[in-house]
Amino acid sequence: MALLSIRNLHASIGDKEILKGVNLEINRGEVHSIMGPNGNGKSTLAGIIAGNPKYTVTEGEVIYNGKNILDLPVDQRAAEGIFLGFQYPVEIPGVSITNFMRTAVNEQRKYRGLNPLSGAEFLKLMEEKKKVVEMTTQLANRSVNEGFSGGEKKKNEIFQMAMLDPTLAILDETDSGLDIDALRIVASGVNKLRSKDNAIVVITHYQRLLDYIVPDFVHVLFEGRIVKTGPKELALTLEEKGYDWIRQELNQKGE
Repeated sequence: MALLSIRNLHASIGDKEILKGVNLEINRGEVHSIMGPNGNGKSTLAGIIAGNPKYTVTEGEVIYNGKNILDLPVDQRAAEGIFLGFQYPVEIPGVSITNFMRTAVNEQRKYRGLNPLSGAEFLKLMEEKKKVVEMTTQLANRSVNEGFSGGEKKKNEIFQMAMLDPTLAILDETDSGLDIDALRIVASGVNKLRSKDNAIVVITHYQRLLDYIVPDFVHVLFEGRIVKTGPKELALTLEEKGYDWIRQELNQKGE
């Protein structure tokens, strides 16, 4: 059974249809990349999986771990093991990363019928996971994303992913605004978190991220549908030919 099955998914914001019949299957142990031009539905797809209420699903289903999750609220989806790394992480002034993560981890444990971590257990876990993204103690003690650089915000996102240990992680343009050093650190963190038990979806415009996080499959989301799927080399072809190549192919097929 696939970890995530998306079948004939149609979705809109207000009167504007954005997704027009998306089909996608993702298994445990796989890394998938979703590429495509701006405004073609990549972030919409991520938001719908995570439970963002601003999108309206008009047709289709999203089956995660054997459950149709479209009726589940966002917090329950997170507790079920779905993680979304944002393109533009929000600031939470006055809330330290340590307190934020302790609350999140223990709420997840409560949902799963586990006892909360003690202070000592939590700090031990936090020290272990900080190493994944080379996070300093000074950064961990600050308010969530407040005054962070773009690289620090993305580093914090991957740290949160490490702490929560999701079964399905969706990274929405996590390379946006990163210099080459920050990109290397963030990608290295993601690679350390890959396992046979989880799956990762990387949403990006650019092939450069996929030099660091090598996907098993690349999908092209174009005008609301996944129109092409291939191996990692597909990203190189897109880099070389651009998305007009996709449009021309579709026109030739009469789609």
